[in-house]
Amino acid sequence: MKTLVIVTHPDIENSAVNRRWIEELNKFPDKYVVHQLHKVYPDEKIDVPAEQQLVEQYDKIVFQFPYYWFNSPGFLKKWLDEVLTHGWAYGSKSGYKLEGKKISLAMSVGVDENEYSTLGTYKYTLQELTRPFELSFEYVKADYRPFFAHYGLEYNSSAEWIEKSVPLYLDFLNNL
Repeated sequence: MKTLVIVTHPDIENSAVNRRWIEELNKFPDKYVVHQLHKVYPDEKIDVPAEQQLVEQYDKIVFQFPYYWFNSPGFLKKWLDEVLTHGWAYGSKSGYKLEGKKISLAMSVGVDENEYSTLGTYKYTLQELTRPFELSFEYVKADYRPFFAHYGLEYNSSAEWIEKSVPLYLDFLNNL
């Protein structure tokens, strides 16, 4: 079954790694469906029933985004707030439409991985900082999986560094 990759990037045309990942995923339409929120909803007015119907079709869902300011882009938070509604994603007898679905995050990260540690600049691991996502998906009974992160893009956005991430990302998706 295909994997739905929901991409939230406010400036994908000027992105280095996220744009490259999308290009690669589009080479495998039998494996991946790329859903770019900013392209579908440039006005950020989400068609909630359409999004819910889309999500229901897939057993594996990955949220791809640049990680900055210790979070995802705001539009992803808005999507989560509006799409994961009571009676659909949780609560009541008809809720829990995400139950058992494998869900994960794929993030491009500006700083080096060692900066996200108890000894690093930020004193927290990326796993600790993404815990709200984990809790949210556990709450809706999804099967939250470990995330994928490609670090160091603020300091090294060379074509070589970006290309190094592509097979790693595909391997992550194939093993989700």
